[in-house]
This record gives sequence, C-alpha cells and structure tokens, in this order.
Amino acid sequence: MVVSGRTAGILLHPTSLPGPHGVGDLGGSAARFIDWLSEARQGLWQILPLGPPGAGDSPYDARSSFAGNPLLIALSPLVEWGLLTADEVPPPLMSDPERADFAGATSVKLTALARAFERFEASGDGELRVAYEEFWERERAWLADYALYAALRTAHDGLPWYRWEPGLVRREPAALAEWRARLDREVRFHAFLQFVFDRQWTTLKHYANERGIRIVGDIPIYVSHDSADVWAHQDLFTLDEAGQPTMRAGVPPDYFSATGQLWGNPCYRWDVLAATGYRWWIDRFRRVRELVDLVRVDHFRGFAAGWQIPAGEQTAINGAWVPGPGLDFFRRLQSELGPVPIIVEDLGIITPDVHALREQLGYPGMRVLQFAFGSGSDNPYLPHNYEADTVVYTGTHDNDTTLGWFRSCPPHERDHALRYLGTDGHDIVWDLIRLAFMSVASIAVVPLQDVLELGSEARMNVPGTASGNWRWRVREDALTRERAHRLASLTEIYGRVGGAGQ
Repeated sequence: MVVSGRTAGILLHPTSLPGPHGVGDLGGSAARFIDWLSEARQGLWQILPLGPPGAGDSPYDARSSFAGNPLLIALSPLVEWGLLTADEVPPPLMSDPERADFAGATSVKLTALARAFERFEASGDGELRVAYEEFWERERAWLADYALYAALRTAHDGLPWYRWEPGLVRREPAALAEWRARLDREVRFHAFLQFVFDRQWTTLKHYANERGIRIVGDIPIYVSHDSADVWAHQDLFTLDEAGQPTMRAGVPPDYFSATGQLWGNPCYRWDVLAATGYRWWIDRFRRVRELVDLVRVDHFRGFAAGWQIPAGEQTAINGAWVPGPGLDFFRRLQSELGPVPIIVEDLGIITPDVHALREQLGYPGMRVLQFAFGSGSDNPYLPHNYEADTVVYTGTHDNDTTLGWFRSCPPHERDHALRYLGTDGHDIVWDLIRLAFMSVASIAVVPLQDVLELGSEARMNVPGTASGNWRWRVREDALTRERAHRLASLTEIYGRVGGAGQ
C-alpha cells in the first residue's frame, strides 16, 4: 500500500492555476489552492510532469526529465529575495484567464528573470549564493548537461540538438569545451533558473506537507527526442549515428485511436541500461522523489514490453512488442533508493505479463470510471470489481471531463451508467465522484474540472493531437468554500480523511 489508509485527492497541473503572467505558478495562488484542498479535507494533490515542456507545450514531451519548468516560477517572491524591485515585476497579462498563454508567459517571465539573474550575479556571497552553490553541487550530474543544452538550443535559434554542428551532436570534448566557454553566462543563467524553481517548489511542497497534503508526481516512461537527456546519453537510446531514432515509441490501436499513437520518442536500449545498473533511470527516480511524495509511473506496461515502431512509419499500426527490463529494474531501484511509493498507470492494452509484474511488485494500479460502462458486469473498471490496492479516477488528463464525456458518450454507455448509479443523471458529475469515493479503492482522485462541473471546454488533453492541449486554467473565484465543503462531506462520509502518503 502506498498510503496508510483511505484518502482522496485532486488532479490539477500547476500551469492550470490562476496567476498574473499567462500560466499558473508556484506563488500565492498555489498556496491558496493548497488551503482550499485542506478545507476540502483532501490528502493528495496530483500533478503532471514538472519538466520544461517541449512540442505543443506538453509536459509529457519535456526538454529534460530532471529539470523544472521555468514558466512556473512566481515573480513576486523574487522581490522578497532582493532580486527584483516591485516595479520590475511585469503587470498582469491581459489574456484569457481560463486559457494558458505560454508564449506570453515566456516573453514577460524570461525578461524579468534575466534581470533577477543580473542582480543575483552581482549579489556577492550572501545566503542565496550559498544555497545556489549547494544546489549546484547536489544536482550537477544532470544540471551541467541541461544548462549547456538549454543555452546551446537558444544559440542555435531553437533547433533540436540533432541539427547542431556534428561536433556538438557527437558531443566531442573539444566542441563542448569551446561552446561551454562561449556560452558561460547563458549556462549560468539556465542553472540559476533551475535553482529558483527548486527553491520555490520545495517551499510550496513543505507548505502542502505541513497541511497534511502529499504531492503525487508523474514520471513518463519515455523522454523527448529533443531533450538534454537524449543528447547527453545517446548510447541509452535507439539512435543512429546522426542522432535519429531507428525505433520510435507508441501504442497500438486502442480506445483513443484506430491507428494507435505514434509518439516519436526514441526507445530504450535496455541491455545497455542494464549494464550500467540502470544508473540513469535510478538517478531520474531519485530526482522525482526529491520533488514529490508519491510517484505515478506513466505507461507502466512499457517496463514489461514496449510498442516499438520502425523509423519511417506514418502510424503506429506496424509496430511490435519488445520486452522491457521487468522485475530486474525495480529490484535494482528498491535496492538503491529503498521503498519508493509508486502508483502505476496500467491503462490501455494490458497483457497478462503486465498484470503479473504489477502484482509481483505490489504497486496499486489505476481504474477510470469513464471506461466502466457499456459492456458487461465483469468490466474491470466497474467499482464492484476493484481491489483495495487501487487508485480510482473519474477521469484523467487524457479524458474528457466527466460532464463532457456524459454528454457525448454513446447512448448505451449513458444508459448503463444511469442504471448502475441508480440515478436520472441530473447531478451526474457528483454521482460519479460519489461512486469513486464510496468504492473500496484506497485512493480516489478527481480532476478539478469535475469538482467544478465543467464541460468539454475544460478538457486538458486529447491524445493523438499535437496542438491546442494543456491550456485549461481555473479561475480563482471558482474555488469556492461551497464546493470545498461538498467535497469534504463526501470525503468524511466515505472514510477518506487522514490517509497519508508514506
């Protein structure tokens, strides 16, 4: 069990928080959200990956699986740190408060952060400088490569690393040394951004933990081709000499797509990773554990076997299952880090080997209520088929909102849901929340959009689409005491108060 009792939580990525500069941040609105969670008697706050997003602003296509997203940095605290003056904090962006403005946030925040960096560089050996040096020493194994990668990418007009000059693509020592010297200030700037992110996130996490709220983080199995991870560790991935993937990751046709999903990420060379004792992966888990209390492992089935598609294919149909590291990796992980509280995403096409691996490890799997209806009584997503060591969701970031789903699902699914719930559907969203909370599952998680009873306009992501995702934001006036108290009431009725992450 990853929790000591029954508990409940809310799924909300920090970019979806209110905030003045285009996207949610780690400042006052995040603290107020934690206060609201506390009032709602929630024990968990689940987030998406925290890395700097890449293509399509997706947190699942990050430029680094170790670094934090600089756009989450709140500017106002930098006034308290002495790095900005009050009049150097940009005025609020006049953008849609219900849609993230990533481009606007990038423009105003990086300008202000560059000014803060100049003041930091001139500040001498104060407390911030000491804290920065400690952060650098602790995280340099990934930070040095990431900061250089980020500086190089800017210097190359945003081109991916595999389109840089051959010496940099191949990471020849002379080329790296030359560019590191040339971009020294820019490298220090990107390291500074990571220090500020880490400091603000750590403060926020402590604030949550002090109020009995644990953070559930997310570790995607694959990483972006254009990332510091792949550039710095090319031998661990299925790449040719030019840095291009020979095999790409994805999933076969499923609930979301008739042609499967071709993600484009390079696949792992698990034999090479095994020969290193899975060092890169273990370091990755160590970093995520620094940032969160529980870890959701996205696409867990890839550790049993991953769907690999040859380069050149236009869809994911012509792929094949290739064995992953299985139990060997997780035993090594536990021997190095001790027990890691893990939730596994075991959705989609799950074969017996995946079930066997999860059961051997004792990790709880996921159940999504939107997948429960329209088939027989043996559907594993129906609550009467759950086991206690389960995490139930009304929906995830990849689903429509519950209200959007109910309005658009086939009539036979809607009829089944109404009969199963014994309701006429007039309060369908809260009927599904109640069903999740009353289930035997030890953890129940609800996207904030469902608590707010929002429709498809508030959907976070449509799998298989490359644009228009990840943009929903909550208005601060939507987090009312009435909704907190309604959620608290269900939490109390169904015995979910007090469960905490280990």
